[in-house]
Amino acid sequence: MNKTLDIYHQGAALFAQQYDALSFVQVHQSWQQFWPDNGMVLDIGAGSGRDALWLAERGCQVIAAEPAADLLRIGQSKTDKHSVSRVQWLSDSLPELKATYQLNLQFNTILLSAVWMHLAPSERERAFRKIANLLAPGGRFVLSLRFGDFSDGRVSFPVSVDEIAKLARQFGLVLSFVSALTADSGGRAGVQWQTLVLELPDDGSASLSRIRHIVLNDSKSSTYKLALLRTLVRIADAHPGVVLDRQDGKVAISLGLVALYWIRLFKRLVDNNIQQNSDPAKGLGFVTERGWQALQHLTADDFAVGTLFTGPDAEALQQLFSDTLKTIKDGPVTYIWQGQKDNQLFSMLRQKIQRQSTVLIDKPFLNSYGHFVLSESMWDCFRVYGCWIEPLLVQQWVSEMQKYELNRQQGFTLDTYHHHLRWLDRQHDTGYVRKKVETLRGAGHDVRSVWSGKPLYSYDIDHCLPFSYWPNNDLWNLLPASCEENRKKSDRLPSQSRLHASRSQITDWWQQAWHSETEQIRFFVEAALSLPNIAYNCTDFDAVFEALQFQSAGIKQRLQVAEW
Repeated sequence: MNKTLDIYHQGAALFAQQYDALSFVQVHQSWQQFWPDNGMVLDIGAGSGRDALWLAERGCQVIAAEPAADLLRIGQSKTDKHSVSRVQWLSDSLPELKATYQLNLQFNTILLSAVWMHLAPSERERAFRKIANLLAPGGRFVLSLRFGDFSDGRVSFPVSVDEIAKLARQFGLVLSFVSALTADSGGRAGVQWQTLVLELPDDGSASLSRIRHIVLNDSKSSTYKLALLRTLVRIADAHPGVVLDRQDGKVAISLGLVALYWIRLFKRLVDNNIQQNSDPAKGLGFVTERGWQALQHLTADDFAVGTLFTGPDAEALQQLFSDTLKTIKDGPVTYIWQGQKDNQLFSMLRQKIQRQSTVLIDKPFLNSYGHFVLSESMWDCFRVYGCWIEPLLVQQWVSEMQKYELNRQQGFTLDTYHHHLRWLDRQHDTGYVRKKVETLRGAGHDVRSVWSGKPLYSYDIDHCLPFSYWPNNDLWNLLPASCEENRKKSDRLPSQSRLHASRSQITDWWQQAWHSETEQIRFFVEAALSLPNIAYNCTDFDAVFEALQFQSAGIKQRLQVAEW
């Protein structure tokens, strides 16, 4: 497809002119009964932005994915010119759709118009599976088939309704509509079109039921399995950028991040002598003298992305990671299986690493440990249903701890258990950012609200994405605002239009506040793991803002958070 993509890129202006000569209504009349008027839409191969703009003006939130760089720029310029904040652009292509998957979104409508014929037959099964997995329950996949060759060097392959029907059966979609063959709207001789609408009737409950079975009915009593599941839930929700590979129905994520989250989950429990297994004499495999015990002076929140470890602490941290991964492999990864014992639901692909005298907890360090692999359906279930799964895990974890003799002897209460199972200790801790505001003001700098642009006198530090729904204290998520604005916003998400209007004020604040090398390292390391499609070596504040918009859309969809 590279040759064809080059043609679209080089002839972007002419193609955009051709596309815009026809309206959405003219091109897509055949499936009018299915036109969406709300919800999340993915336009794959968005071209000049004609369709994305029309759908956004109709009330949809649109992700426009386009692989040809110049076409993307033309389309983005068009939607920006119309001040349409409901369209967000993404450089992405089939069959992988890697950047789209990083968004952690499900779509009510996916439009693939005038693209399928360019995909080689060898790529189509993978592309179809990718698209099917992006659909929300009840979502629709709208696909147009082009019959007729190209005369300008673009490569195309034969298409048929039968091929799509077969793929639909294979991946659980229902072919609900097939239009009649229609003549080309642009009047090209020998070219005809046919539109298909496919629907996803399944609500994805199979993976959810499987997870519930592991939590409630698994015969092996252990907090280890609960810790691993809760680790995966938190990673799926908080770190869309952690997926290293996604193919053949499997997802591979950073093994180092799994270890980091495991350590944080157990840190308060173990350090406060809360028993975690039925036989305390056996101890915990990851609590060793050279690792865990050498770092007892640290709190759970000290094991954070962006933290620098040196000297003995760096050595102990790497030992702790090795001990933790061995425990996970020998415990829950081995004993969580379905049907037969050799049908394990998770696997680990370890890599040998060279010990370092200095360690920065960032993406390269975490990725260096290897891959943690699980099914794509289970990963998507963690991602979509995490807000319902985690309370079940916490409840079951408390129930397990209540059974253990040492815990009963110490008289721990429910509040004690829940207190030590909390994810963040310094909830709503905005002190670091507040101190930055005071330092800037003390040096004579004008600090302004990111929402109104007005100078700040009395002020609050606002969690842009509300902490109560998505507990995150990263620097990019903490923004200065007036007390009145913070009260009005409360626990609501800023709407896409508000974010769009405040873009320059937010990026100005980031540049004003985080300009030293140390601060920028922390800022971009945090962003790379918490936001979608941010490279680990990114130093572009605009790229972080684009990712913030995508993350906001994902939180709104998954958690149904009200907008401000």
